[in-house]
Amino acid sequence: MVRSSGPLSSPPGSVFPDPSVLEGVTAPAFAHLPDPANLFARRAERFARLAQGHPLGPYLSFLAHIARAQHVAAERAPAPEPADAEAVERARAHEMPPLDRSHFTSDAAFEAIFDRLLSQARAIEKPEPAEAALAHVLAASDAERGEMIRNVLADSIPVEALAEHLYMAAALQVHFARRAAQLDAKALVPVGDGICPACGGPPVASVVVDWPSAAGARYCACALCGTWWNFVRVRCTACGSTGGIAYQEMEGGNGAIKAETCDACHSYAKVLYLSKDPDLDPVADDVASLGLDLKQKEGPYRRSTFNPFLLGY
Repeated sequence: MVRSSGPLSSPPGSVFPDPSVLEGVTAPAFAHLPDPANLFARRAERFARLAQGHPLGPYLSFLAHIARAQHVAAERAPAPEPADAEAVERARAHEMPPLDRSHFTSDAAFEAIFDRLLSQARAIEKPEPAEAALAHVLAASDAERGEMIRNVLADSIPVEALAEHLYMAAALQVHFARRAAQLDAKALVPVGDGICPACGGPPVASVVVDWPSAAGARYCACALCGTWWNFVRVRCTACGSTGGIAYQEMEGGNGAIKAETCDACHSYAKVLYLSKDPDLDPVADDVASLGLDLKQKEGPYRRSTFNPFLLGY
């Protein structure tokens, strides 16, 4: 069952401030960049812990191995080409993300990441469909791989080729996290509701943090580059509405993960609460909380966020 705690109504156009920006409290930093040296290692540990006794245990264990492969790939690849300084400043002036997905071009860093990740993936114990998908990716032509890259970056992965695209998405996550880490967080600006200010992608979920510098603030977490950006609470991350917002969670849950539903656009997105569980990872816990997505299918809300490891739900 799903337990609801809403809806919460508000005057049209009103905005609820984060507790961390009230009088006497320093406003939270707008953006936090990823740390590729630790991001995927921590995610692998989280996937592995979540797998224990979980109905999705085998899949979560597989993703733990993929995250470890991502960590190895991130460690051993050459440094990515830095973003052009003039292009970054131009993007800031026009409120655009400095890492333009639509003009992605492969470089030595990405090729090294992709090759290393596929090499690591060959040694992972996996079900036959995942093995066949890996063989397909290994044998794919440059044109086929280019099409997979475009699909992932457009957040439009064909249902019939989910397994193949998982490997490509994993490589692109590493590459874009390393590129995002080169940016200046203080130079990033809001570019629109539900849009990463670094790469222009959608969030996988949002996280209410309990950091001393931003206690109670909410951050959206990018599904691709791992950048977190501050977003007002009790506001739809998809359409920006502050009216008709409600929260639902699985019966018997500890309040660590909820679905924020919006009656304005009939969408939902998950919210993770670090005060309830400091080890939460947006990507890993999104997959592990699949039950909440399945329950939402019974209602009027559609999922507005993106996770290349949790598609078709």
